Amino acid sequence: MSNWYTSRETVKRAGNLIGDDQNSAVDRQIEAASREFDRSTRRYFIPRTEARTYRWPNRRGVGRVLWLDQGLISVTTLKTQAQNTSPTTVSADDFFLEPNNSGPPYNRIEIDLSSTAAFEAGDTPQRSIEVTGSWGYTANTRSVGTVASGLSSDATVTEFVCSNASVIDVGDTLLIENEQIFVSDRSFAALGSVLVNDASITSSMSDNTITLDGSHGVVAGEIIRLDAEEILVRSVATNVITVERAYNGTLLAAHDNDTAVHISRTLTIERGVNGTTAATHANATAISKYEPPSDISRLIIAQALAMFSQEGAHYGRTVGIGDGAAQFDSKDLASLEKRTSAFYRRSRQASI
Repeated sequence: MSNWYTSRETVKRAGNLIGDDQNSAVDRQIEAASREFDRSTRRYFIPRTEARTYRWPNRRGVGRVLWLDQGLISVTTLKTQAQNTSPTTVSADDFFLEPNNSGPPYNRIEIDLSSTAAFEAGDTPQRSIEVTGSWGYTANTRSVGTVASGLSSDATVTEFVCSNASVIDVGDTLLIENEQIFVSDRSFAALGSVLVNDASITSSMSDNTITLDGSHGVVAGEIIRLDAEEILVRSVATNVITVERAYNGTLLAAHDNDTAVHISRTLTIERGVNGTTAATHANATAISKYEPPSDISRLIIAQALAMFSQEGAHYGRTVGIGDGAAQFDSKDLASLEKRTSAFYRRSRQASI
């Protein structure tokens, strides 16, 4: 599974789903909703690196315009006579990506008419043009910290530690240098030698400020664990953190001074996704994450929650039991899906 348009944590917060026992069901619904949106719009919303081949676009013996069957973000190489043993590479100076005023995504490649270049057939017109590049609707990313450890020595490892877990969730697709990485799970690990520096943390929800050792590095929005209790960090003022206790359905408990602080920064990952190549990455290498358009993410959240509830009701018309039972009505959701899909749907276009 990869290329989700929202995250596990976002769906759980939106649906007030507590605990980890439903994680696999939530993940399954996010995956299904994301792939259904791909199919309904005929697009990708996290870019893929691919080489796509096309028939020679012959018109009056000279090919000048190549219509594409997927949104194009950027071109790495453009070749003609691609099926021949010695294809011709078209210089980036000799073609345009169109429409210039609104792309990317681009829907066609046009040869610059002031150049001597042309799309050329090989031995046959079939698979004569090869376009290698980044394909999809958007490649928008934002910075989400750095690599803390785990990726510097081996390109095959499937876990690493990030510097800031408040902005990376399960289901995010990350970009580290030229490699895309999918986050499939996360876990807690001790935060170096950071300990509680608090004489007494009681088993009271109102006891919501905790003092940690100096240079702890914890940031607002992260989840820490003391013994078996998970705690959401709401704000940080030097060594004093303001928190939400007994987070994610864990048991509220008292904790002694010098209790080890564990933090949810260890990410389980899939390497080299979407046509990229797994590589080593030094500590402190910057991490970005892809951000699909917000209205798509909103739709996927709604669909994942709706199907999660329907699955729990065995796809009946009533969700819940007893006094909490409610009739399931998906009219508003269907309307949202129709509007969002219509806006992003790629028109069918011939490539010849």
